[in-house]
Amino acid sequence: MGYSQLPSRFGIHSLSIKLSILISAICLIAGISAAVFMLKSERKQLIFEEHDALKHSSESFINQFNRVIHNKEAIAQKANQVVKKQLFDLGLTNAEIPVTPLSFVDDGSVRSAAPDGLSAAFLPQTVFNEQYQNLFHNSEVLWQQISPTLTEEFFNFYFISTNNFIRISPPNWALQVEAEHQFSDDIFFTVASSENNPSRDAVWTPVYYDDIWHKWVTSLIVPLYVKGEFIGVTGSDLELSNLIKNFPLSDREQQFFVFDERGEVLAHPKLNHQIFQQEGKMNELLETSSQIAEELNGLIKSVVAMDFKDLSDDFIEDGEVHLVNIRKIESLSWYVGVYKKRSRALSALDELEIKFFGLFILYAVLVALLLHQALFQLVLKRIYTLVQSVSSFGKGQFNTQFPAVNKDEIGSLNSAFQVMALDINKLVDGLNQRIEEKEQAEKAANRLSKAVEFSGSGVVIANANFEIEYVNPKLIEMSGFAKEDFLGSPLLSIISNDMQILLDDIDMDIRSRHHWRGDTVLKSIDDQPIWVSLSVSPIREADNSISSYVASAQDISFVKESQRKMEQLAYFDTLTGLANRAFFRMQLRKSMALAERGHYAFALFYFDLDEFKRINDTLGHDAGDQLLLQVANRLKQRLRAEDTVARLGGDEFAVLLSGIDDKHKAAEVAMTIQETICQPIKLGSNEVIISASIGITMAPDDSPEEDQLLKHADLAMYEAKAKGRNTYHFYNQELNAAAKERLMIENELRIAIKEQQFELFYQPQVDCQTLEVVGFEALIRWFHPTQGMISPVKFIPIAESTGLIVELGEWVLWEACRFAKRLDEQGKGNNISINLSARQFKDSNLKALLSSIIIKTGINPRSLHLELTESMLMGDVEIAINQLHELKMLGVSLSIDDFGTGYSSLSYLKRFPVDILKVDRSFVKDIPQDSNDMEITAAIIAMAQKLNLNVVAEGVETIEQIEFLKNNNCFIVQGYFFSPPLAEGDVAGLYQQLALKKH
Repeated sequence: MGYSQLPSRFGIHSLSIKLSILISAICLIAGISAAVFMLKSERKQLIFEEHDALKHSSESFINQFNRVIHNKEAIAQKANQVVKKQLFDLGLTNAEIPVTPLSFVDDGSVRSAAPDGLSAAFLPQTVFNEQYQNLFHNSEVLWQQISPTLTEEFFNFYFISTNNFIRISPPNWALQVEAEHQFSDDIFFTVASSENNPSRDAVWTPVYYDDIWHKWVTSLIVPLYVKGEFIGVTGSDLELSNLIKNFPLSDREQQFFVFDERGEVLAHPKLNHQIFQQEGKMNELLETSSQIAEELNGLIKSVVAMDFKDLSDDFIEDGEVHLVNIRKIESLSWYVGVYKKRSRALSALDELEIKFFGLFILYAVLVALLLHQALFQLVLKRIYTLVQSVSSFGKGQFNTQFPAVNKDEIGSLNSAFQVMALDINKLVDGLNQRIEEKEQAEKAANRLSKAVEFSGSGVVIANANFEIEYVNPKLIEMSGFAKEDFLGSPLLSIISNDMQILLDDIDMDIRSRHHWRGDTVLKSIDDQPIWVSLSVSPIREADNSISSYVASAQDISFVKESQRKMEQLAYFDTLTGLANRAFFRMQLRKSMALAERGHYAFALFYFDLDEFKRINDTLGHDAGDQLLLQVANRLKQRLRAEDTVARLGGDEFAVLLSGIDDKHKAAEVAMTIQETICQPIKLGSNEVIISASIGITMAPDDSPEEDQLLKHADLAMYEAKAKGRNTYHFYNQELNAAAKERLMIENELRIAIKEQQFELFYQPQVDCQTLEVVGFEALIRWFHPTQGMISPVKFIPIAESTGLIVELGEWVLWEACRFAKRLDEQGKGNNISINLSARQFKDSNLKALLSSIIIKTGINPRSLHLELTESMLMGDVEIAINQLHELKMLGVSLSIDDFGTGYSSLSYLKRFPVDILKVDRSFVKDIPQDSNDMEITAAIIAMAQKLNLNVVAEGVETIEQIEFLKNNNCFIVQGYFFSPPLAEGDVAGLYQQLALKKH
């Protein structure tokens, strides 16, 4: 190691300089740390004070704007009252003012423009009548009086009725709106409807685009009710840009931005021009999120998500931190943020920081200079002498005399020789290291080559002209082609022809951007699709030029197959393989869209399986699943591939028949479905026959709306069930009336229970041998104050489905037991039979209720007969048996009503602790004409006697039926032969009639 010259006195490597700098730096760091801590504390205090100032500015800001908003709301509500009073309450016709002629336009509309140009009106011709003719004239006169004042406050003023009538000033809307336009679809109408605004207040719409005015506006809408009925709205639009002008102007220190509850910015100093100039479609809501800085947009989203009323925070915009206070304007659901640059708030502090740092640096320089001079005089002269000696030795002057060894920081002469030896060793070590690095580089290149060769991904290397020069074995294995099939071919030739449509885009990306990444299909020798994740990247030389391209293909076929299976799970029923509800609704929406464009119609079938619950409960859920699977397979085989067959849940199915516009064709398909389903189905060792009740609706004739169409099909299905099941029914308007009647009955039923509009009638059970009354069955009757008697057939199913049957049934139990007690006190003690509903039977409080009734009424428990149907007992049989035993512990008697019409097991029947079987009237009514009914009735009586059960025959009306029952040892009968159901006051007459018959 040698030196061409000695270091200068003030060289950068001088120890005096290094030590001086080190000590100065330590002092500087210590001083700066203390200053930073002090300034940081001061900075926090200043920021807090600025946030507080922004909060007060924001509050003043909001109060000023709220006064403007409240003033406009007051004007709008006053205008609404004037319109209501002048046009609907008073109903006056301004005969003194000439009537402006109406224009009946070819597009199907009626239009009228006021001669003074202040307003215009529009109405579809389909709803035009004399009332609307008067409304055209009266509204024109009223608008002449009020519109000049209102248009000073608002952009416009209008009235819109539910029948699409509009009177507006200025007149543009009424003159330009399309004839088929539906105002009920517009955002400025729907916000004030009774469903969305039950409080009937004035409401503001979100900011939306009006394609007539070509402006972004928000509307102040007031609903108009006449005699409690919603008939339309009055409204005024305010242009967004003008409304924003009501905010105080931004200044050099403070600025503001405004955003709505959706997180969309309505005003911002840097975006206002862009916001107000962009155009949209009618009713399109303003979207500005993409134009806002990412951090500000994130702050806005968090404020909306957490619904902050008042928030102080900061954000970064244009690379600078801003302090902000955000407050909410409740009436419009807007938020206003007042902000200022943090740098302006801290400018004085920043100047103080600069002065501090300047002083500390000057202090450090002075310390360094003083230390340098002291060190040079005390230490460095000896160091320079030693350096000269070492330098001479390095030049080959090995006899150079070195200074004596002293115990200082430099060392001794021997150290110089040691340094020389170390230098030589370093040179040798450096040479060896370079040799080793070269060997390692060769090994690394070899490893890289093998890594590509044995990679688990297919690798292709092409030259700068995209001609393949190398393919690794994995790609050859994946594709099945030989290596020679690839060499010299274009790089993109490895992609399957099935992806031909994407090749031009991929090629353009590679040539323009020099890289591409995405999922595609690899070409294979057997044309089997091989999904790969393909990545094409350039290989650059040291001068950044591209010498070749490398493509890596990772097999993702398994991932694609997993995605396909996930879609299968998302859109198809796992049990049957049919489409599920989500997929069906998606297909229905597509069909509705096609139908709206015209020249397309379809039929919607909605059905479930009759008596499926019975089969599921008796044979088990596995059998029920097997039944659903077989039904699904039959439907898939019999219907067309273009039809959509779906299982919506449970045993509910839906079918979408595309291209069906004729009810006769739809009926043929319905009969085909019923014939297919009605074929016997083998479930294990059991063979069952089921049927389907099908509701049919035709689109778009029945309804242009998706939900309404499903409702229509559902109503039609329930009508098919009501007609006896195993049939189909087309939707018609009468079904809506039936649904409304059901709703009316449900509402009136609740009132009837409160007002005690019910009365019990009692049908006697007579011993036909002795003509003695042995009991009564309590039957409920509903006497409505305006509609008279409502049949139990109508209200009992509704009470059952709504749960009101529990409350109603409790009333029946009390009343019937009191009646029985009154008969007993008259010396006419008899049994009283009361029907229990399924809900009552399953009620956990039933036993306690019966016990309370028996105790409080004083009725003999043995005279209380509770009647249950077979279907109530055949659900969960074990629970039913336990419940029956619980009831028997009270001492009451149990009857099975309508025996023979349900689906019961005789093995279960003998386990039920029942006392009486009641033969259903459907078997008795055709005796003696129907021999089958006679055989069934005789069998039921014989079976009951074998099981030691009493028998009561229902529906007995003729002497022939009496004689048949006597011959078969059934003597207790109930029916019109002896008496219809009687009011309590008529029961005494029954005993007199029977007494006369005895004599």
